[in-house]
Amino acid sequence: MTTCACTMSRRAARALTRLYDEALAASGLKVTQFSLLRTLQRAGDLHITGLARMTGLERSTLGRNLRLLEAAGLVGLVDGRDGRERLIVLTEAGSHAVAAAMPLWQQAQGRVADHLGEDRRQLLFSMLDELAAIVPAPPGGNDGTARRR
Repeated sequence: MTTCACTMSRRAARALTRLYDEALAASGLKVTQFSLLRTLQRAGDLHITGLARMTGLERSTLGRNLRLLEAAGLVGLVDGRDGRERLIVLTEAGSHAVAAAMPLWQQAQGRVADHLGEDRRQLLFSMLDELAAIVPAPPGGNDGTARRR
């Protein structure tokens, strides 16, 4: 077993991704897609920079993911207020996809909570948030966390 925090956290992240992807398989969504759609559902229409900040994804990675969601009819792009920006909007089909996937996502959440127990789950979230704060977000932030001082 390695003692490298990065290696261990990435291994755990891959395992959790598999767990959520398996749980969401019947919905046709991957957890990464569900997460983007759910973020849009909660936040409303966003420009790509805002969505990148909220999700912690690089703009290029986010753009690739959004193209797939747009091709599937789950998101759309519309002109913003001043015509220079493009906003990402959740379509009706996207809203239905989130609603259909939500119970599957909740089952995955429950599986993790049952495995860890509530106290350890909360400790994990706290520790992950603390680790994310080790290095402040780059200017313009794209790691989904607020700058901490």
